[in-house]
Amino acid sequence: MSILLSVISFICIGTIAAAQTAPASGSAVKVARVKYSGGGDWYNDPSAEINLLKYVRAHTSIAVEPVYEYVDLGTDNLFLYPVLFMTGHGTVSFTDAELRNLRAYLTNGGFLYIDDDYGMDESVRRELKRVFPDQQLRELPFSHPLYHAHFDFPKGLPKIHEHDNKSPEGLALFHDGKVCVFYTYETNPSDGWADPEVHNDPPERRETALKIGTNIIVYALSR
Repeated sequence: MSILLSVISFICIGTIAAAQTAPASGSAVKVARVKYSGGGDWYNDPSAEINLLKYVRAHTSIAVEPVYEYVDLGTDNLFLYPVLFMTGHGTVSFTDAELRNLRAYLTNGGFLYIDDDYGMDESVRRELKRVFPDQQLRELPFSHPLYHAHFDFPKGLPKIHEHDNKSPEGLALFHDGKVCVFYTYETNPSDGWADPEVHNDPPERRETALKIGTNIIVYALSR
């Protein structure tokens, strides 16, 4: 299927992406993990998004399906998901075809959340620049709706994991004035979504991570 037909397919299923806070029966929101090449472990912590979506289901009115599914950006399957999630350690690399597909997805209503699990920052920034050559990642102000979409984070992005002991950064790329890519650096919320025994985070830190994750989902579905 061509990129144009992919976009048409995405637009045609807009009722799923646009269902926002109350999808119709049978159209529960799923989040797909991005499979990428380059050497990074894109598949790590598979319990993360399952636990996040369970939390979203328990604390919002959004109909979600807590499953682990992944998507190859070179296929048309990414157009079936309103939200994509990418994480891991190490290098990220996109082919030209994957870049075209991802750009089409993002400029037609899709949302990509990237969480640096430590070590992917340099390659993520390089690849995002290839997706949107005319943009630089911009840090969201604490007043941005993402930080207040469901739970209130008046000081912006919380610090979940130390990494290099830098301040956490919530960075974004935009399309038509709306965030289409959100990238978290030096905080790693998705580690806090994983099963408790994986990273041994205290309950209050996991709760904070799940709350900011919920805000990301709510914002992505209500732009």
